[in-house]
Amino acid sequence: MLVCSAYNFSPKQIQLTWLRNDQDVTEGVSYTDVIPDGKLYYQFHSHLEYTPTSGDKISCMVKHFTLFEPRVIVWNDSFTEEEKTQIVVGLGALMLGLVMLTSGFIYYKKMSALYNSICQGRAVIPVDVIPKF
Repeated sequence: MLVCSAYNFSPKQIQLTWLRNDQDVTEGVSYTDVIPDGKLYYQFHSHLEYTPTSGDKISCMVKHFTLFEPRVIVWNDSFTEEEKTQIVVGLGALMLGLVMLTSGFIYYKKMSALYNSICQGRAVIPVDVIPKF
């Protein structure tokens, strides 16, 4: 479900149109009433039920008296380069953290097993190492 919204406009006459590959879309489109916000301005919303397909260009076109030309907002489902970089860095940090956590857990288990064996008297200490007084 895609949503196209217009806020803080006056007068209340407005037109929102959904476009798929620069062609009007009428199926799966719903509109709210123009809603006053109590300050002499209005808001308006439109919803498009849409299943993404590769290569489709979906946009919302807004026509209003205060705009010199229609405003077209293109829906883009791909990540920007900055977002891709942030995801890769985040995943790398997560993997490094998991490796360190696993290493620490293995070290802890080995040290705790060694400590338990010493404390329970199962450790073999050579006789020549015991100091004599």
